[in-house]
Amino acid sequence: MSTHTTAGEEPVRFDTKIAVLLRDDLEPWQRLNVTAFLVSGLGTAVPEVIGEPYEDAGGVGYLPMFRQPVLVFEGTKETLTAAHGRALSRALPRAVFTSDLFTTGNDRDNRAAVRAVPTADLDLVGLAVYGPRNAVDKVLKGSRMHP
Repeated sequence: MSTHTTAGEEPVRFDTKIAVLLRDDLEPWQRLNVTAFLVSGLGTAVPEVIGEPYEDAGGVGYLPMFRQPVLVFEGTKETLTAAHGRALSRALPRAVFTSDLFTTGNDRDNRAAVRAVPTADLDLVGLAVYGPRNAVDKVLKGSRMHP
């Protein structure tokens, strides 16, 4: 289990994992864009991944964020396709980003672009998954931590 310690408190242990898998041939701006889009899907569909709102010492409030780290991995197109299949077979909460989404400019067109392609033919460039650590680790088999 991963742990996180806050000053003066017991470590927080996570039995779950949030992971993003990116195709290894993306440009740097694409990696950032795809990661941001993918994790936004997890936060809306799996509310338990979101922590409490933040507040600074001046009393200014900030939006809540994930309650645990997001680990980013990379792999080949084939690794991504295999990971997608494993995420589906384990019924893990997931978000996808396909190459077609680089040419669309809004949510409606994004959804239409994904809907137009059969599951086995999706040209995946990114996948986000959430679930028990061991299940997510199995989904990510063959990938490596993003440098």
